[in-house]
Amino acid sequence: MIQFILTSCFPEFLESFYIKYGGFIPLSEADVLEYLKKKKGNSDLSNRGLDIKREMSRYRAGLASAPVAGFMLTYNKHNLGLEDLGTLEEQNWLNDQIINMYGELIMEATQHKVHFFNSFFHKQLVAKGYDGVKRWTKKVDLFSKWLLLIPIHLEIHWSLVTVTMATKTISYYDSQGIVFRHTTDNIMKYLLSEAREKKQTAFQKGWKITIIKGIPQQKNDSDCGVFVLEYCRCLSVKQPLLFSQEDMPRIRKRIYKELCDCCLND
Repeated sequence: MIQFILTSCFPEFLESFYIKYGGFIPLSEADVLEYLKKKKGNSDLSNRGLDIKREMSRYRAGLASAPVAGFMLTYNKHNLGLEDLGTLEEQNWLNDQIINMYGELIMEATQHKVHFFNSFFHKQLVAKGYDGVKRWTKKVDLFSKWLLLIPIHLEIHWSLVTVTMATKTISYYDSQGIVFRHTTDNIMKYLLSEAREKKQTAFQKGWKITIIKGIPQQKNDSDCGVFVLEYCRCLSVKQPLLFSQEDMPRIRKRIYKELCDCCLND
């Protein structure tokens, strides 16, 4: 029965996957097993002598050797091409486009109770000061949010600054244990200026800065962006940071799918 499904229906499944995601980067054995379970109507597919990896490789090679030409993903003014999505493959460095669209999905998933700053925000703040970025929140009341997420890109490394409004706490997360203290100082100065600009007297004093330790750490030089996005995802839904370096291949695939699906998956 399974072999029949593989020969008759599996090519159709792969083709639809290929068209939806622009390629096979996010394809995993779990996707194949889920498909087979639906077709077979049986959740137990173990010990069946089925070499899923071999079948996947065979059909992938037969279907196409190159990504979908002209593939483009558009969501809320964000545009992702295959070159952008390709940064999620293996150990590539994530680019700003991936970071920023994923932040948009986080805001949508939290009904905008969480605000995600564009990855260029901190650079602009450093370059031009508060006056250079105050229009970024012209239509946003930061002080009504419960959490702010601010990705920081310094040369070739991503880290994260968060702001918890209820406790007026600025926190720093880094997947290599590096502390760029000037980034949290910059954010504190920004928040004080924003509070004065928006006449939020309760937020014009009492801020504190904390460096978060004991969090998941990367064991290579390429996954910092993925760690930052996973920190953001977990913190935004109040989940503990329980992932590790070993989870990165799976998380990269999940992020790729979530971007193409334009929503966070459970």
